[in-house]
Amino acid sequence: MELRFWRKKETREDTLTLEDLLLQAGIKQDNITRDMALNIPTLAGCVELISNTVASLPIKLYQELDGKVNEIKDDIRLKLLNDDTGDTLDAFQFKKAMVQDYLLMGNGYAYIKREKGAFESLHYVKQESASININADPIFKQYDILVNGENYKPYEFIKLLRNSRDGATGTGIVESNNKLLAVAYNSLDYENILAKTGGNKKGFIKALSKLTDEAIAQLKEQWNKMYSKNSENCVVLNNGLEFQESSSTPTELQMNENKVSNGNEICKILNVPPSMITGDGKANESDYEKFVKMAILPILKSFISALNRDFLLDKEKKSFYFAFDIKELLKGDILKRFQAYEIALKNGFLGVNEVRYEEDKPEIEAFNDVIKLGLSDVLYNTKTGDIYTPNTDKSSNMKGGENIEN
Repeated sequence: MELRFWRKKETREDTLTLEDLLLQAGIKQDNITRDMALNIPTLAGCVELISNTVASLPIKLYQELDGKVNEIKDDIRLKLLNDDTGDTLDAFQFKKAMVQDYLLMGNGYAYIKREKGAFESLHYVKQESASININADPIFKQYDILVNGENYKPYEFIKLLRNSRDGATGTGIVESNNKLLAVAYNSLDYENILAKTGGNKKGFIKALSKLTDEAIAQLKEQWNKMYSKNSENCVVLNNGLEFQESSSTPTELQMNENKVSNGNEICKILNVPPSMITGDGKANESDYEKFVKMAILPILKSFISALNRDFLLDKEKKSFYFAFDIKELLKGDILKRFQAYEIALKNGFLGVNEVRYEEDKPEIEAFNDVIKLGLSDVLYNTKTGDIYTPNTDKSSNMKGGENIEN
């Protein structure tokens, strides 16, 4: 005997999703390009803010020898990175373009022109103009860079790579977050159509008599044309036809809410507090600190790593290094940092030159091996044991020597 179990038929009210709405309008895009992505205001704003911030920071060159740090000021590379690249782009435009390619496409490239071994100029190369030819060995990876069919070695380029797993190619947000960008772009495109057509009026067409299939098909075609990507803005109703507008669907009512949500998600993937993009005046010091630490500092680290790898000679790599000057960027943190130094100096567990070393400043010889015992009272030489009291101009020795008046 065969047993059959019958399940009660479920009924539900048909609802129109955002995807359905976009499909009806004929604007659903599944694959978003760089140019399309930059039409999304939140994304464009975040990329502009980040790239401008990084490009505004000067880059410095230092040499560390025997624990002493000296700033190098007369090197051609500093001019190329901060002033004139020797190319059509100035240094600000160069750094900005590199960071934008890094964020959007995952790869920023700059060709290093050398003349007889000396650095001569830097040439930004559009990401789409370069391709990578990498070997198949997962351990001993090697690759070449191809530009307009010409082959170059990796050391001939500064390479700024985002989320790289092979050291040759990176992944930008256009690829890694394409679905989110597609939703945001399609919603924006839909709003644009509504603005052109005066709003998407949904409803019913009532007829005094039954319409033929051909008449129904023509009406549908006219209506879809009106709210798709074309300039149609009128539907002609024949005698006996009447349009009755229906109320907005929940999906339509939520479009503004979805726009805000999509914007927040874009801010999240770029580590930018939404308050810094909306311009509503709600951004505070905490938001700025998060922006600097989460969005800017990782890019600076990546940029400096690329410069130290590709823009230093092999003989320089043991003692020279590049660094961004971030004093202006960290103005809010300077007070906290200096207060910490003050505590360290006052309590004698850091010396003046140790503090200067942390700030990439050259040492002052008079403070070598000296710590303060009482911030303005006593100087103690950790090597000789000598103690000097500035306000009395007297010296003594902790190993048993007598006070000596200078």
